[in-house]
Formats: sequence, structure tokens, C-alpha cells
Amino acid sequence: MILVTGGAGFIGSNFVLDWMAAEGSPVVNLDKLTYAGNAENLASLSKDVRHVFVQGDIGDRALVSGLLDKHKPEAIVHFAAESHVDRSILGPGEFVQTNVVGTFNLLEAARAYWSALAEPAKSQFRFLHVSTDEVYGSLTMSDPAFSETTAYAPNSPYAASKAASDHLVRAYHHTYGMPTVTTNCSNNYGPLQFPEKLIPLMIRNALQGKPLPVYGDGKNVRDWLYVGDHCSGIRAALKKGRPGETYNIGGNSERNNLEVVHALCEILDELHPSGAPHAKLITFVKDRPGHDWRYAINATKIKNELGWQPTEKFESGLRKTVQWYLNHSQWVENVTSGAYRNWISQNYEGRSAA
Repeated sequence: MILVTGGAGFIGSNFVLDWMAAEGSPVVNLDKLTYAGNAENLASLSKDVRHVFVQGDIGDRALVSGLLDKHKPEAIVHFAAESHVDRSILGPGEFVQTNVVGTFNLLEAARAYWSALAEPAKSQFRFLHVSTDEVYGSLTMSDPAFSETTAYAPNSPYAASKAASDHLVRAYHHTYGMPTVTTNCSNNYGPLQFPEKLIPLMIRNALQGKPLPVYGDGKNVRDWLYVGDHCSGIRAALKKGRPGETYNIGGNSERNNLEVVHALCEILDELHPSGAPHAKLITFVKDRPGHDWRYAINATKIKNELGWQPTEKFESGLRKTVQWYLNHSQWVENVTSGAYRNWISQNYEGRSAA
């Protein structure tokens, strides 16, 4: 039995589905079901008694404590977070509340539960905290990739809030001895991603014949990690990771944003032709404030210590992702509510051309 927080979101729901398929042991899934949390992601588990879904907030310490006491999980896998940089720029308060205060409350509930465990359950317990490469700041094109010893230098409210949560998790290990493990991943993509992020946003807009808004000159570089590979990396860190350690999980697939959008357009031209190349929809818009230039992950540690490495190539993973969105147009329609449309209008339509 494990407790997963944020298990109805993009990465969290993919992890729950992956866990049930690979491990088969029960999951208690705690999710607040904010705009990016979607119970529909877990529809295939609706009749599976091994999956217990609870709608609730990680900041509700009484609720979390009650779940821990009732279900007695062997591990907590903590995904729950506000995770979109653009939203953090317009409204940083929610990011501090969820990512910092929420993680603190979750850690306090977990510490009380763990402290009361008898051996060997106490030593075997794990608190796995899922974080991001954005805590490390920005790289130039000649800088070496982020490693686990790279100094933190967050540049957005989102990155700063995740950095703070990372530090709290680290402190709970070093101060209280709680067996924590932290993973820092690169940009995820794949099925079930809420269409505010680059890849699903571009797919949705392209299918509707709308402009494909690319920030600045489109040359900002990210390391792209297929969500299925991320899930297997988390499982490896949970099973074999050493308490108190951090493991970077990367896809070995650096691409700039414009390359990603062009690759998407080429796949859509093949799978969903519109009569004109989708690349004609690309529109350059004013860059967002403090846009980090490059992220890159050095995943040597997790490969050497835990035997994990990504198996999906960017090209094959991108094709799978496009095909999933083409096959699940109703899912996209269901999640893109009026609130989503208001957000898109607020964030993109007010930007002048680059």
C-alpha cells in the first residue's frame, strides 16, 4: 500500500496507472481536483478495489493523518503541486500555499506517522518527493547539465516554491531522520497532460487551426522526458533509492521549443492533414518574464546507482503523444472549460508579436 498525492494530475495519474500495472499493490490517491486534477484520468480504475480515491488537500493535516492511520502505507509519493510557470508569474500566492505550506503539512503528518511505526516498518518507510529541474536555474548552451550537486538558483515563483519544498524534505531527513528521497525531473510530456503546457497546447491549437504561440525566438532549450519513463524512474528511486539522496531523472533529449513545435507540426501533417502545413500557424509572441534559457539533466547517478535510464526516444514518444490526443478529443474538450479559455486569453492573447 502506498499513498500518492496529486494522483489525478498529469504525472500523478500516469504514475498511478503505471504502478497498478507494474506493481499491482494498492494505492490511496489523494487529490484536491483543482483545474489540472481530473478524475477522468483514472476512469479505468473506477472498479478496481486496489485504488482508493480521496478528494482532499495535502494541507489538511487531520485528513492526511487519518488516511495514514487507516491505510498504513509503506510509502508516500508526493506529486501534489502547482506546476505551471506562467500561472506562477500571474498568481504566485497559490504556489507558495500548495508547494511550500502544503508540503510542510504533509511532512508533519508523515513524520508523526513514521515516528510511531515499529521496526522493520519504520526503516522500510519512504517519503518520495517529486520535484523539477527548474530549481537549478538556467544554463547557457556551453554549461554542463544539472547534476544533483548543482547549486539551487530558482528564477520563477514556481521554481522557488519547489526549491523551498525540496529544502524542507531534505531538512526532515537530516533533522528527524525521516527516510526521504527526492527526484528532480526534466520537462515531461505524454498522455493526460493538461493543455496549458507547450506540447498539448500546440496540438490543440493546431487541430483547431489557431495560432501556435511561441515565446521569443523559440530557442529556449529543454530536456524532454516521456512521462512513462519518468514513472519507471520514480519506481526505481522508491524501491532502491538511498534515504536522504536526490536523483535527477532526465530524458537525454534536449530540444529547443521551436524544434519541438516543428516536429509536432510534421507529425500532425501526416496523421491529421489540414490542407496546409501546420507550421504556417506558428506565431512568435512576446517572451514571458525571466524565461530560463536552457535546462539539461545529467542522469548518470540514477543510471549508475539504480540501473534506470529512459527507453523512449523523443521522436517515438512525441508520436505516441500526438496520437493519444487525436484519439481522445473528448477528454481534451472536457478539461478545457471556460476557466481554461479565460486563462489562455489572459496569458497569450494579450501578448504582442515578438
